[in-house]
Amino acid sequence: MMELLQKLLHLIRDPGPLIEWAGYPGLFLIIFLETGALIFFLPGDSLLVTAGLYAAKGDLNIWLLNALLIPAAIIGDAVSYQIGKRGGAALFNKPDSRLFKPEYLQRAHEFYEKHGGKAIIIARFMPLVRTFVPIVAGAAKMPYRRFATYNIVGGAAWILSMSFTGYVLGNIIPNIDKHIEKVIILVVLVSLSPGLWEYAKAKLAARRAGRAPSA
Repeated sequence: MMELLQKLLHLIRDPGPLIEWAGYPGLFLIIFLETGALIFFLPGDSLLVTAGLYAAKGDLNIWLLNALLIPAAIIGDAVSYQIGKRGGAALFNKPDSRLFKPEYLQRAHEFYEKHGGKAIIIARFMPLVRTFVPIVAGAAKMPYRRFATYNIVGGAAWILSMSFTGYVLGNIIPNIDKHIEKVIILVVLVSLSPGLWEYAKAKLAARRAGRAPSA
């Protein structure tokens, strides 16, 4: 298990070798699996930014990259929605396993309840949460037409923003691919910032509630 974790951490830190080995089909599959098969630990953000850097070097075509990966992200969320719609209750009651915990779904459920339909878009930029929010939307019987609108907007915004971040950086900063780990760390921190902000607000609100004088 530790060896698998180490390999996953290495892929998140530097997904370049994976891109070189897997190419366009591998990129499509990874984005689909992260969003549509509950495989939340795949390197989504770092993979997209690195793919953009490779496109800046000419190893990938930025337009073909986005033409493939936007549908992958949209289809993935659509599959997750159907998983939630058909088996949401069972998933919420599923016993803990090494990789799947009901608390992940519960966290996504709280996020969905707070932000409503916008959660489908916002969650795209939050690792872990983006895997489970579509399932919650399906379990909550969100109308599919409404879900599909948020899904398309969120999927396109996520893929375009991440891939073009790498592409633009690769074109304006010479040899940035030699410092890819620093770029990935920054991207991961930015991706985590919405979740960290929500966590900090919840902690602050709980603290204030605890200090409030009783009537």
